[in-house]
Amino acid sequence: MGRIAPAMMLLLASSLAFGHGPTRQKVTESITIKATPERVWDKIKDFNSLPGWHPAVESSNATDGSNVGSVRTLSLKGGGQIVETLESHSDAEKKFSYRAKDGGALPVTNYTSTLSVRPGDGGTTLVEWRGAFYRAFPNNNPPPGQDDEAAVKAVTSVYTSGLANLKKVLE
Repeated sequence: MGRIAPAMMLLLASSLAFGHGPTRQKVTESITIKATPERVWDKIKDFNSLPGWHPAVESSNATDGSNVGSVRTLSLKGGGQIVETLESHSDAEKKFSYRAKDGGALPVTNYTSTLSVRPGDGGTTLVEWRGAFYRAFPNNNPPPGQDDEAAVKAVTSVYTSGLANLKKVLE
């Protein structure tokens, strides 16, 4: 019995060291817009409004508008879709959060995101887009395009291009 316990401990330790899988990745992007928070919120608060300000989104179809539980299907320019579920929406706080179990056109899984609006300096507005997700490939040694770097790059690109165009549309 004395030799079995150390052997079991060694086996357990080695399996933990090699079997950790992916780690949760996070991206936060923000932009300052020369417009009031009310004007900015009016442009983005509708869960179905992305085609009106995000350059990559061709169309959006939400099952229940901006009500919690609404599911939107985004069709992207050039092909691809993303299906997301609205988890929270607050006009008072000027923010909403949504989730996508499968990243669809993005190389991510278990993706959650929050888009928020708050007053900035001198009559401006700060818009923040924050997300957390796992890479598309769930195991160790992911192939190129399904690794952490590809996931972070894709989400960062979605956020930066969307926020830049939102600024352009509102200023």
